Amino acid sequence: MHNTVIVTGGAGFIGSALVRSLLRHTDMRVVTLDALTYAGSLENLREAQGNPRHTFVRADIRDGAAVAEAFRSFTPRGIIHLAAESHVDNSISGPDAFVQTNILGTYTLLQATRAYLESFPEGDRGRFRFHHVSTDEVYGTLGETGYFTESTPFAPNSPYSSTKAASDHLVRAWHHTYGINTVVTNCSNNYGPYQFPEKLIPVILLNALAGRPLPVYGNGKNVRDWLYVDDHAAAITLAFEKGRAGETYNVGCKNDVTNMHVVNTICALLDELAPRKGERYSELIAFVKDRAGHDFRYAVDASKIRTELGWEPSAPFETHLRTTVKWYLENLDWCEKVKKPK
Repeated sequence: MHNTVIVTGGAGFIGSALVRSLLRHTDMRVVTLDALTYAGSLENLREAQGNPRHTFVRADIRDGAAVAEAFRSFTPRGIIHLAAESHVDNSISGPDAFVQTNILGTYTLLQATRAYLESFPEGDRGRFRFHHVSTDEVYGTLGETGYFTESTPFAPNSPYSSTKAASDHLVRAWHHTYGINTVVTNCSNNYGPYQFPEKLIPVILLNALAGRPLPVYGNGKNVRDWLYVDDHAAAITLAFEKGRAGETYNVGCKNDVTNMHVVNTICALLDELAPRKGERYSELIAFVKDRAGHDFRYAVDASKIRTELGWEPSAPFETHLRTTVKWYLENLDWCEKVKKPK
């Protein structure tokens, strides 16, 4: 096996952050495997273009032949699997794509991994690692207090989270049944540069700049734990390199704040960095009908990855949110490019 890792979904938001991080901070060769669906874009990989340690392969993870060819061509020592349908609203209106990509796609990758490892001596097979990147939403919802731990029972409440839970179970089963060296990370809500303009933070930011209403579900009191995407990439790398085989690690920062807090903080930052004449951005806030089955609160206990692997977030939520807002203000052209139909 070469010092190569395949990153599925590497042209997406979290995947591209991981690709950039691996190229900056490791000596690994990185193969990005991505189907370039609506939320994936080569614009996210501008920094990787021309890097001799990076290769892009356009392929669908459900295509077993294409995945097998990637294994044969690059003989990787591991795969970090991020390719997924991930927007909850889309899963409610069209769950089929989530079943196809998140469940069938993960199954296809696991089976391709089994076939690939059969070509190696039994003693070498454990050197290969299958890292599955998942979400805290598989645990369901919390009340006013408490945190998700790795032993929290799965209780997914949306088509998105249920398909991610199914893929987590597949990875666990392929480890225990077939001996594949796996690790799973379950992360909280990510934010940062290059996030496709459909999630809360970029939607609020871009609507505000355009003078459009800032949609907030229900009463805005739903709570999420916010994780800066580059901190997440560092956690993924640590778990891939040092995590114990068959283990799960939660990744979160205990930045559990209400959606209204996030929206108001973005408005205050924009008032400072891109002020409107005579008006404050918060005047654009508009409460809308709540999402179907909207989970009330997510909050993650990440003590396991901190204690075992030494991971720590690099800065507070407010610091990274300022960085994120400034990045969008300086990269509005990126927003327009990625929203164009492919």
